[in-house]
Amino acid sequence: MKSIPVVRAEAEMRELTGRWRRKGLTIGLVPTMGALHRGHLSLVELALRRARRVVVSVFVNPAQFGPGEDLDNYPRDLEGDTVLVAEAGGHAVFSPPPEEIYPPEHSTKVVVNNLTGTLCGAYRPGHFDGVTTVCSILFGIVGPDLAVFGRKDAQQLAVIRRMVRDLHMNVEIVQGDIVRENDGLAMSSRNAYLDPGERRDAALIHRAMLAAEEAVKGGERNAERIISMVSAIIESSPLARVQYVSLVDPHSLQPVPALNPTGLLAVAVYFGGTRLIDNTILTSGSQEED
Repeated sequence: MKSIPVVRAEAEMRELTGRWRRKGLTIGLVPTMGALHRGHLSLVELALRRARRVVVSVFVNPAQFGPGEDLDNYPRDLEGDTVLVAEAGGHAVFSPPPEEIYPPEHSTKVVVNNLTGTLCGAYRPGHFDGVTTVCSILFGIVGPDLAVFGRKDAQQLAVIRRMVRDLHMNVEIVQGDIVRENDGLAMSSRNAYLDPGERRDAALIHRAMLAAEEAVKGGERNAERIISMVSAIIESSPLARVQYVSLVDPHSLQPVPALNPTGLLAVAVYFGGTRLIDNTILTSGSQEED
């Protein structure tokens, strides 16, 4: 297996990507918080189809965790992550310490309005400010031609796209598909927190979304009825605690009363102390694939 560099310092990262650019090589970035799984690796593979060199950032970003969230316990395995990136064909891992990204005098944050007040943003105040701030810093250090984000966090994807557009950043944002386990559960680093019973019942999330898709195929358009059906299926597990089930416009992320013609069905559910998110696009025409 090839050996790839694990870069810790900003200056070293800039030097490496600068060398690649001088050779005329395009650069892709896959921002992650580590604990990599097959979903992350699919993003690396997508980046490799679009760029000659691919950097995977591994940074557990303290700015996007709120009080009482799992910052201290978030899974970390830099050595294992590096092996996976190398096996997937990536060219470098950028894993800076927090003080490299946020030095003591750091006093700037990037805020995207309007898109961050619904869905996860309604329950995690400041979360997306942390996401956009760290991504703008990573874009500035790495200088990628493109950056790849998964569709599992549809709100994050929309917010990053808006930031790039509004700030005229010369970075193409590429969307990767949701990768699922055999029972349909969306892959997530946080799935490792689930005990066997929680893990079994977490498959209800995807089952509920499939039921919503079937209902729409059968003619259902009313958001309230779709939301009620999805909630009931998930809550059939006594281990589930639904935080939200929402049907929103895919672009504005504002709630819609009915499909006209599409809507983003998004959910956040707790199983024990583990918060899981998922989504699908519902359309009154042809279905989009996960």
